[in-house]
Amino acid sequence: MAALFGADVHARDAAPLPRLRPSIPAQAPIIPLPRPRPIIPTPEEVAAEPPAPSACQLRLTADIATVQPLPKITAANGCGIDDPVRLSAVITKEKVRVAITPPAVLRCTTAEALAHWIREDMAPIAATLGAALGGVANFDSYECRGRNRAIGGKISEHGKGNAIDIRAITLANGKSHELTDIAVDKPVRERLRASACARFTTVLGPASDGFHENHIHVDLAERHSGYRICQWAVRDASDLVPLPRERPAEAPPREE
Repeated sequence: MAALFGADVHARDAAPLPRLRPSIPAQAPIIPLPRPRPIIPTPEEVAAEPPAPSACQLRLTADIATVQPLPKITAANGCGIDDPVRLSAVITKEKVRVAITPPAVLRCTTAEALAHWIREDMAPIAATLGAALGGVANFDSYECRGRNRAIGGKISEHGKGNAIDIRAITLANGKSHELTDIAVDKPVRERLRASACARFTTVLGPASDGFHENHIHVDLAERHSGYRICQWAVRDASDLVPLPRERPAEAPPREE
């Protein structure tokens, strides 16, 4: 019995045998992943090359105007421009930069006509006011809308990028002159009117239709038989009808 007990003690005191190490499988071979196939865009996804400059854009060289060609504009209700540009400045013959503020989005041929009017007529006329022409205030250029903003009306030339509204001019000395302001020298405004009517097929200002009392509209609308519209009344103080004086309170009552 003692022998068995002692054998049992020795069995408990004996160090446990280490566990067998698991067998390590052989390393799997490294198979390279296939290279991704190059993505070939469909013809619809290939960006079209920008169109070549139009003949009009080529004529508007850097010594005449600062223009940025724009993508073709297509809008609802027949609005849009096939050859649009953003006109930001006109360069006079004296190399003076006349800023268009804000830059006008126009059909290229309309921008071209505007640039030549500014550099050949407006600049020398404005200089008689005491300083070189420095800027032109763009009241409205391209905008998809009806004439005089009438809902459902015939599309305006503005909706074709074929018109611009001009509010005022600014001289190099910082002075601003509104083209409809009766305080601005009348002969200067008369010369501007005559030059505008010679270059554009439509000129609208005060006394035209009630919508152009504070700015001048010019466009190149095409009409049958070359019909032109020139409606810009160059007013001065004598054209204003004075309002009747207010009847004093102490005046006797009017007889019935």
